Amino acid sequence: MDETIKVAELFAGVGGFRLGLDGYHSEEHPEFEMPSAGPYVTVWANQWEPPGSEGKQFAWRCYESRFGKGSCVNEDIHEVMDRAEAGDYDIPDVDMVVGGFPCQDYSVAHTLKSAAGIEGKKGVLWWEIYRFLKLKQPRYCLFENVDRLLKSPASQRGRDFAIMLSCLMSLGYAVEWRVVNSAEYGFPQRRKRVFIFAERSVHWNLEARLTDGVMATAFPYLVRGEVEDVLIPDDPYTITKKWGGFKVSPFREAGVACDGIANTAHVSEVYDGERRVLGDVIVDADEVPDEYWVPDSQLEKWEYLKGYKREKRTASNGHEYWYSEGQMAYPDLLTNPSRTILTGEGGSGASRFKHIIDQDGRMRRLVPDELDTLQGYPRGWTDTGMSDTRRAFCMGNALVVGVVHRVGEAIACIHAVC
Repeated sequence: MDETIKVAELFAGVGGFRLGLDGYHSEEHPEFEMPSAGPYVTVWANQWEPPGSEGKQFAWRCYESRFGKGSCVNEDIHEVMDRAEAGDYDIPDVDMVVGGFPCQDYSVAHTLKSAAGIEGKKGVLWWEIYRFLKLKQPRYCLFENVDRLLKSPASQRGRDFAIMLSCLMSLGYAVEWRVVNSAEYGFPQRRKRVFIFAERSVHWNLEARLTDGVMATAFPYLVRGEVEDVLIPDDPYTITKKWGGFKVSPFREAGVACDGIANTAHVSEVYDGERRVLGDVIVDADEVPDEYWVPDSQLEKWEYLKGYKREKRTASNGHEYWYSEGQMAYPDLLTNPSRTILTGEGGSGASRFKHIIDQDGRMRRLVPDELDTLQGYPRGWTDTGMSDTRRAFCMGNALVVGVVHRVGEAIACIHAVC
């Protein structure tokens, strides 16, 4: 039996899923050596950013510089899927599809029974995933998204995630999900994301799966309170039109779904291993370029932006209102995990959301190598000729590689025994 798990990576960015699953080995870059999570081989990848600014494909160029020329298709996934469905382009058969995609409006325009089938809003990348799954029918799926996916939209709490579950189950998948805060499992960054695992042509005992599935194996937890049942309609169009009545989303931090029913619960992390903090990834002061040290003349602005404020402001229509913000750590504490890296981390200007640290009595911003490391990439992974601002943008869009690695190990275990 061939135990190899062939992977397709959608919305690949700079290769976080591939790095976490396949690991990395290159005679040209031995400094990036990383172990694999199992018998994974990424055989196809896609990364594309819509045109609109010069050099927009810098993430794709980074991917190809690390994994080799031709390793990633740099073309709009919508156009790729159009050609693949028409038989004009051959996507290789795969056992698993992975990807992180934006949290958007997933409402559905047609019923399953209509001639058009499921059709969502144009430009929403979930529907390209759906098309890929329908065409290639991989056994496994692993997706990543912001945790608010479980709650959106505000007018119909949980609707978008219910649509995703309905779509996956309509294609024969059973689904697990888990909101993982990476810092709670020893990683040096507080980054909370929902990870979604699905397996095709299986029928789970939901009660058992909630406590012994892939997500519970990778990131152990204790169930808090009652496990709730949520009925998932078998047509996403029905969900778009009729989902509602929830003051809060019915979907909690952990859950499983199969055959139209989801079990979901609040959970508490169980972890007693090593815990890394921001100070563990900080480079020596003599390695920091001059432009990353914050001049004394700018410190007052940084302190103001980070501090508590309650101010009377005037809107463009002349309306006066009170604006308030809570206080943030200033500087960021080296003894704690970092805050979540955002895409705006780069650039020299003062910001409420950028990190600022005190090193040897001087204040400075984080350098790109530190951002790479906070996300679990090898130091210097994004140092491929792009600007420092773009390196920071890539890491703001990235995922914690070690989280993917641990989920990959759990999937490899169930694959080996089947």
